[in-house]
Amino acid sequence: MLSNIRVVLVGTTHPGNIGSTARAMKTMGLSNLYLAEPKVEPDGQSIALSAGASDILKHLTRVDSLAEAIADCSLVIATSARSRTLDWPMLNPREAGIKLTAEAVNGPVAIVFGRENNGLSNEELQSCQFHVAIPANPEYSSLNLAQAVQIICYEARVAHLAQVDAMASSDEKPEITKQNIASSAEVLDIIQDDAVPQAYPLSADLERFYTHLESTLLATGFVIKNHPGQIMMKLRRLFSRARVEEQEMNILRGILTSIDKKMPPKE
Repeated sequence: MLSNIRVVLVGTTHPGNIGSTARAMKTMGLSNLYLAEPKVEPDGQSIALSAGASDILKHLTRVDSLAEAIADCSLVIATSARSRTLDWPMLNPREAGIKLTAEAVNGPVAIVFGRENNGLSNEELQSCQFHVAIPANPEYSSLNLAQAVQIICYEARVAHLAQVDAMASSDEKPEITKQNIASSAEVLDIIQDDAVPQAYPLSADLERFYTHLESTLLATGFVIKNHPGQIMMKLRRLFSRARVEEQEMNILRGILTSIDKKMPPKE
């Protein structure tokens, strides 16, 4: 289960942070590290700061973009400070750990960490279903990259151990449900009915849906190409908040296709 939780670092500029991230992951039982658009490669300092987690560095995956790193993930959570300009579905670290662990049962999921100096771009943030904010001291909220990774990985491990304990104590066939995702009342209070693992579309499929949606809205004149405004951003937020399931997205794609067929041919 934990092996399906992918830690993605975007645009990392310091090799020491890569090594410290590997150490933070291994202490919590995570091993799947992706570097998206890295500005540096792991080096001797990375190995030294990994403190015995060099196996994670040896098997990490390098990709050219965040989109490539999360293409096959059904859940993507971005670490971000709360933003007034990009109001997105937010989680706290405990909620993020529960969602990541619950949905990792079905396949790859990702937690994304941005650049050391300026985090993730708005476009990158919009490619994630949820954002997670670490409630640090508002008067001094300076967490380094590895510290942030450690906090989220810890919460994922806590949720994972609760799942294992709940299933071990059950005489019935193990099943990931609202009741056995976690054993403590505190965690159960966080989990909503829709947190039970469903068949959600992969990130690449979602991006194809958004491309199709924008194309259709441009063709109908609902979105004006030279003055798009924030329509697509708000629609992304709406569908992220709703957590559209795979079958629901297929229905929406079918609706868009039916509209496309009724549109006059392009000149």
